[in-house]
Amino acid sequence: MFRLGKPSYCVQMLSRVTSTCSLSAFHLHNTDLISLNKSPRAQFACEHQHNVLLQMRNVHTAAESRNKAQSQHREKEMLVSSTKPSSGLSAAQKVKQAGRDFTYLIVVLVGLGVTGGLMYVIFQELFSSSSPSKIYSKAFNKCKSHPEVIGAFGEPIKAYGETTRRGRRQQVSHIEYMKDGQKHMRLKFYIEGSEPGLRGIVHSESRENQESGKYEFRYIFVEVDTYPRRTIVIEDNR
Repeated sequence: MFRLGKPSYCVQMLSRVTSTCSLSAFHLHNTDLISLNKSPRAQFACEHQHNVLLQMRNVHTAAESRNKAQSQHREKEMLVSSTKPSSGLSAAQKVKQAGRDFTYLIVVLVGLGVTGGLMYVIFQELFSSSSPSKIYSKAFNKCKSHPEVIGAFGEPIKAYGETTRRGRRQQVSHIEYMKDGQKHMRLKFYIEGSEPGLRGIVHSESRENQESGKYEFRYIFVEVDTYPRRTIVIEDNR
């Protein structure tokens, strides 16, 4: 039974199911008593409409959940595809990469060759017994320990190479040549001692011993280039 100004029971149930239902604002305004609430047909219609609205809401909720899950799945696939590195290279890219790698290999090999050549030159210059620096060191040791050289120039005795116009002293000058099938080397350097104004010019020649491969001195002598001029013979094996 419905009374004036009161929402019916069916309307109350429908308003609980959906807030958008237009029946929630429906009121029965009738001066007579309505026996709709007791009518089986009316109750069946109300329950049927209630079930339909529930099904519609469930379908709508399921569709929203499915759409949301599909959207999240697509976003995850896009993220994975964007972060995955590309491993496929075209034929042109492979050829270009191979050419670049070959160029790098050539540069590395050239660098190794140049480094090896420099190391060989340094080894020959510093550690080989036939290098000019080794022969110069031996000749200077013989000169600074010779009694006549010590008496003429005084101690300590120092040696140096040619002097440039700017006053810089270069390395010891040397000449290598072949004579009678043997290697020869000539050296020229200068010595000074504690005596002021005195300078000596050292000349030496050595040849290679074919059996041992070492250089042996043929002669070493010192020219005193100040007055009185004289020559001090250190060694003469000619």
